Amino acid sequence: MSTFAVINPATGETVAEYPDATTEEIEASLASAQETYQNWSRKTTVAERAALAHRAAELFEERKEELGAIINREMGKPLDQSIGEAEFSGAISAAFAANAEKWLADEQLEVEDGLKSFFRFQGTGVILGIMPWNYPYYQVARFAVPNLILGNTVILKHAAQCPESALALEQLFLDAGFPKGAYVNVFATHEQIEDIIADDRIQGVSLTGSERAGAIVAEQAGRALKKCVLELGGSDVFLVLDTDDLDHAVEHAVGGRMENTGQACNGSKRIVVIDSLFDEFAEKYKAAIAGQSYEAGDFGPLSSAGATKTLTSQVQGAIDQGAEVLVGDNTPDGNLYTPSILTNITPSMDVYSQELFGPVAQLYKVSSDQEAIDLANSSPYGLGSVIICDDLERAEQVGNQLDVGMVFIGGAGLEGADVPFGGVKKSGYGRELGKVGMLEFANKKLFRFAAK
Repeated sequence: MSTFAVINPATGETVAEYPDATTEEIEASLASAQETYQNWSRKTTVAERAALAHRAAELFEERKEELGAIINREMGKPLDQSIGEAEFSGAISAAFAANAEKWLADEQLEVEDGLKSFFRFQGTGVILGIMPWNYPYYQVARFAVPNLILGNTVILKHAAQCPESALALEQLFLDAGFPKGAYVNVFATHEQIEDIIADDRIQGVSLTGSERAGAIVAEQAGRALKKCVLELGGSDVFLVLDTDDLDHAVEHAVGGRMENTGQACNGSKRIVVIDSLFDEFAEKYKAAIAGQSYEAGDFGPLSSAGATKTLTSQVQGAIDQGAEVLVGDNTPDGNLYTPSILTNITPSMDVYSQELFGPVAQLYKVSSDQEAIDLANSSPYGLGSVIICDDLERAEQVGNQLDVGMVFIGGAGLEGADVPFGGVKKSGYGRELGKVGMLEFANKKLFRFAAK
């Protein structure tokens, strides 16, 4: 079987296969992207490129039903969430298009000698994107659109199980008016990716994926002196410290854990509750997780047989080491995995430091804010967090002490089309979305004028 194939995770059926790129096709992709950067990107304005991104946003909206059906088939995301992802990708494209001229305006510098000095933000060349299967459109939109507007061109290697969405995206950008070579899809193998990174025409690499993949790509990019942005795994905490509305806390804890069938890097994977609220919260949370329904579309199958095998093995390991299962049975039906809750987890257990990529929550009880902070920071990951606390000053003080890239206070799902995203520690480095994301692969060119 080829590297790139659509295997419906709900049925196990191989729907379509696509051949790996040839050496000649890789070279043609590099040449096309470089030629377009030199002869189109560098000769157009931010406003002109932003107009094309705005058209791409319209196409995401116009094609959302078709796009949603593709990823529902490729990786099992419930159809309404799949359509919603296409809509959000359009919102991201529109936000970058609307803000581009403001975000890329010259930045004036105050310098001691008084000479006129400023930064001008421009493209650097061809940027390689290596994208994951769990958000096939959203992850690409937040990487590709700002780079195209900035003046870079993009070569995109999508996940092996997402070839149809990869081709749909390439066609969408072409139909939006971007010239051939501005956004190039390649069905590249891992070996070919290493060669692409080393190629002098590539100026940077952005990867969203696993910690292991990030380490490999960062090493390859480092050898070639190429900048990286890495958005990797996460084991985010959901801290419940003090609230008069426990139902709100439970609702957001369920949403934070069950989004995309629990297959989100910034999903709320560790639910940490202060002891005074623990018993009542636990009962409500157990009932809510047990009430999740596949038939009602609350969750879908896990993305692949491999993903199901990994999650089942991790949970069984936790059980063998003494963790208690409050909800669930760790016996998937094909790739359908019953939403579950684990508790009585100790630092000596493997699961304590693992990322569980599926609908399995870890539930912890703590006796103080400091214990909650220590538990949160014990993870090797540092992506996001949620803090439920009616005292917003207290919540902010706790957030200050968390080793994470993002702190959401009052609820889960506070992401936005123009809100920066990224983490620290083994969750990677760099940011996407917003102005800071648009500038990651910019040439921050200094201009200085001699005094007349």
